[in-house]
Amino acid sequence: MKPVDLTLTISETIPTFPGSPEPQFISWSTLKDDGYNMELLFLSSHTGTHMDAPFHFVNGGAKIHEIPIGRFWGDGLLIRTGKEKNQTITKRDLQAYESENGKIPAGCSVFIHTGWQKYLKKKNYFAENPGLSESAAKHLISREVNLVGIDSPSIDRGNNLQFPVHKTLSKNNLLIVENLANLDKISKSRFNFIIMPLKLQGATGSPVRAVVF
Repeated sequence: MKPVDLTLTISETIPTFPGSPEPQFISWSTLKDDGYNMELLFLSSHTGTHMDAPFHFVNGGAKIHEIPIGRFWGDGLLIRTGKEKNQTITKRDLQAYESENGKIPAGCSVFIHTGWQKYLKKKNYFAENPGLSESAAKHLISREVNLVGIDSPSIDRGNNLQFPVHKTLSKNNLLIVENLANLDKISKSRFNFIIMPLKLQGATGSPVRAVVF
């Protein structure tokens, strides 16, 4: 399988989570005046395709610079759910995958394709996205997975602002990657991946470059 880029392009027009700042690219140096071009970036650490460190929801949880680098690549598997607005990815959905493909192996990373990414430019993208149930999150914890990624803006449903799934996964030191793109272009259910965040001191998360092979 050819590499597939799962990363949204960050620009000044990329939709952002309600209450988060819109990215700004501020010109700082120019070829004419300084001999080189350079810009300043102003954006949330959770802009676009990004990784949540456990510290995002858990005091004492690992911050993004503290996560061992070996957790950023490895074996991934794709679970296609086809969920729509405010729908929940349940434990039963995960078990249905396992009944056809075998038990989710310990140490792997799970990528969940809902199809919600197609609504990126719609007003309901952040308010009505599908997300995991707590029972599904606990099932993934029981399988000892490394990372959970999803093609929606949040691992929790958009209408649940208590963020229970974030808290459950983070308390158990699972990594979360949100706003993945192009999951529909992955041709196999098993693959290798690499997802690299910036090494930001003390940060709760980071934009990433996510690629599968």
